[in-house]
Amino acid sequence: MNQLKPALPDFLNNIRIVLTRTSHPANIGSAARAMKTMGLSDLVLVAPNLMSTPMTAVPPVFDPQNPQDFKLPEESFTLASGAADVLHNARITATLDDALADTTISCALTSRRREITAPLQTPRELVPELLQAARRGEKVALVFGNETFGLSIEEVQACNRLMTINGNPDYFSLNLAQAVQVVCYEIFSQTDMPMTHLQQEDHAATHEQIKGMVAHMESVMDDIGFFNRRNSERLMRRMQSLFGRANTQTEDIDILRGFFNTVSHRVNKKD
Repeated sequence: MNQLKPALPDFLNNIRIVLTRTSHPANIGSAARAMKTMGLSDLVLVAPNLMSTPMTAVPPVFDPQNPQDFKLPEESFTLASGAADVLHNARITATLDDALADTTISCALTSRRREITAPLQTPRELVPELLQAARRGEKVALVFGNETFGLSIEEVQACNRLMTINGNPDYFSLNLAQAVQVVCYEIFSQTDMPMTHLQQEDHAATHEQIKGMVAHMESVMDDIGFFNRRNSERLMRRMQSLFGRANTQTEDIDILRGFFNTVSHRVNKKD
């Protein structure tokens, strides 16, 4: 019987991903996919500034006076794969202040040195605080900037935490969606969600089943002359001990006995 899948904790609905001035349609879709794989669904796009791509030759233009009229191109939905619902439910705002209005904690994702006194913290360091706030029912946000320029000084100042993904100091160039995935994974990994639904069910073989299989093995070994120059009693004691220690499963027993039957059939056929 398969293990039931655990339900996602409700407090994950209080964690928001905010993408500001995103330029590549595919990155928006890939970020949505990264979110959904880690149980997050609240996406806000701030003043998207989409570029022309081979798939999106004529990108939609964002009108700050009518943000609700902005429609993402098909390319974003294609890259979202099974996370199209995250894009359909995404909120579009003209300013970062609008996106953060109901939040208590907002983390600016940055990897650049800035003249701002707030300490830089890694996702691992900041996530416990974010989860505590989310569990209390507060809204928290993680804010990602434009792919080329990152967050502006003004955008960083609108947030009250600084988060950075530490990496190779000689080459650090994460794609936007990759950065979203790293942060979302850290959030999900600290929710302590069980993985029982991914684990194979344990059907340990009994002592009697192992003993019967080893006896079957001994019979086949004897038929093919395996014991002609070997001490059968000592060898089979080792086999019994080996399978007894190995957490042998009933499926393993079935496979081995099926193999032994095939060998016996071939040997008897030749005779």
